[in-house]
Amino acid sequence: MSASLEPSDLEIFIPYWGDPDLLYATVESVRAQDDPRWTVTVVDDGYPDRTVAEHFAAEDDPRIRYRRNEENLGIAANFQRCLELAGGDAVMFLGSDDLLEPEFVSRSRALLMKFPQADVFQPGVRVIDADGATISPLGDRVKGWLTPSVREPVLLAGEELAASLLRGNWLYWPSLVFRTARVKQHAFRQDLPIILDLALVIDLVADGSSLVLDPAVTFAYRRHASSLSGAALRDGTRFAQDRRYFAEAAEQMQRVGWTRARRAAQRRWTSRLHALTFLPEAARLRDAAVLRQVMMHAVAR
Repeated sequence: MSASLEPSDLEIFIPYWGDPDLLYATVESVRAQDDPRWTVTVVDDGYPDRTVAEHFAAEDDPRIRYRRNEENLGIAANFQRCLELAGGDAVMFLGSDDLLEPEFVSRSRALLMKFPQADVFQPGVRVIDADGATISPLGDRVKGWLTPSVREPVLLAGEELAASLLRGNWLYWPSLVFRTARVKQHAFRQDLPIILDLALVIDLVADGSSLVLDPAVTFAYRRHASSLSGAALRDGTRFAQDRRYFAEAAEQMQRVGWTRARRAAQRRWTSRLHALTFLPEAARLRDAAVLRQVMMHAVAR
């Protein structure tokens, strides 16, 4: 896309499963944008509360759309469904409990024009709790330490970006904006529902895509205990997926000749530290299998 051409409306997809009230708040945060050039499509993965469909049937804003899958696809397949539906210049996969600040769309469109060579855009993010209050949990403080420090939007790419993300994933997936044509060249890993976000971005970076890191905070990411990743931590699936993915990523980095990125994937030190922070909870559960999963993930090569 030429820098002189404006992108079409930002296509926002919400792969939905969860609290209807949080979903409605998310959609209202889109409606409140200071730039009206957006569309939002809720893709309901068969959530059992039928009042959600009734709510959107009464919606009179043509930019707000609702689709319900005929059957529950699961998180990975629903993300892929959203990607297949995308057809504009830029797309994002917004969490059904997250919030856009009023300037998110205008800022995103400006960056799309300023950086025509970039395919992925990471805005500044604040973290909120279930009630919408700004919080700073340990995991998000670690993300902050890992995130490159910038004072203005910066273009990142190549092995340096891949190594940084494999060292520790500092991205906030639901906040990312993608150039649709590029992200459609890839697919969501159906066998990695917990870590499909990092897998897709690494695929893009290895394929030559660059990322713009913007320090301006235009997104609110909701952190709460009922998340899919939190549940997966308790049954150990998160750790098994992490180990498998990072082993595959190391091979992928080897194929493209990125030695530092390969070493970062092999060491996966932040993933190991994450497991160690879960030890007190694993001990509290008094579940030997969970405790073994945590310890194996922390020490296994």
